[in-house]
Amino acid sequence: MALVDGGSGERAETRAVRIAGVDEVGRGAWAGPVVVCAAITDLSPPPVLPGRGKRTIALTDSKLLTEAHRESFAEILPGWLDSHAIGAASPEEIDELGMTAALRRAAVRALEALPEPPDVVILDGGHDFLRTPWRVRCEVKADQRSVTVAAASVLAKVHRDRLMADLAPDFPAYGFADSAGYPSPAHQKALEEHGPTPHHRLSWSYLDALPRWRHLKKHRDPMAGEGQLSLL
Repeated sequence: MALVDGGSGERAETRAVRIAGVDEVGRGAWAGPVVVCAAITDLSPPPVLPGRGKRTIALTDSKLLTEAHRESFAEILPGWLDSHAIGAASPEEIDELGMTAALRRAAVRALEALPEPPDVVILDGGHDFLRTPWRVRCEVKADQRSVTVAAASVLAKVHRDRLMADLAPDFPAYGFADSAGYPSPAHQKALEEHGPTPHHRLSWSYLDALPRWRHLKKHRDPMAGEGQLSLL
C-alpha cells in the first residue's frame, strides 16, 4: 500500500505548509559519518517502481527495500521532491560531541541547506533531538507512515552507502562496500589485525574488546563540558 502523509496529520487544506521529513542513517555504525536527509514534497502522489507482473514497489522505509530498489528510488526521488538536502557529522564530531549532539548537528546542516526553511519537521522515532527553534513532530515508524520521511530514509541510506563504498579501495580488508561501516565478520577481523582507520569512531565500545588497540579509545569527560576529550 502506498504511503501518504495523511498519517502524520497533513490534510489537503494545509498543502501550503512546508513539511520536512527527516531521517538518519549510520547511528550504530563503527566507522563513517552519521548522515541525515531532510526532504520536502508538495504531497503529490509518490513515485512507484515496477514489480513483477502488475505489482508495483511502493516507497517506504529504506530498510524494507532491496539495494536495487533503493538505488532506483534514489534516481527518481529528486525529481519528485520539492527539495531535499543532506547533512552529516564526522566520526571526529561523534567522538567529541556524543551521538545525540552529532545527530542534531547533521540534521541542522541538512535543514539549513534547504532552499527554504520548513514550517514543520517530522522526525522518525520518539525522541526530539532537534528541539528549538524547529517545530518538530516525532512519529514512531514515520519512515513507514510518511512518504516524506521514507524519501529522506532512502536518500540518506543511498548517500551514506556510496560514501562508504568510496572508502573501500583504500581499506579493502574492512569490507566497507558491504558493511557500510557496521559490524561484520570481515570488519571485526580487520580491526583485530590492523586497528581502526581514520574513519572509525574511537569512542565506541568495540575498542574495549581489542586489547591491542584499546589505548586509542577516546573518552568524553562529562565534567569538562561538551567537546572535551580525555585520552586514557
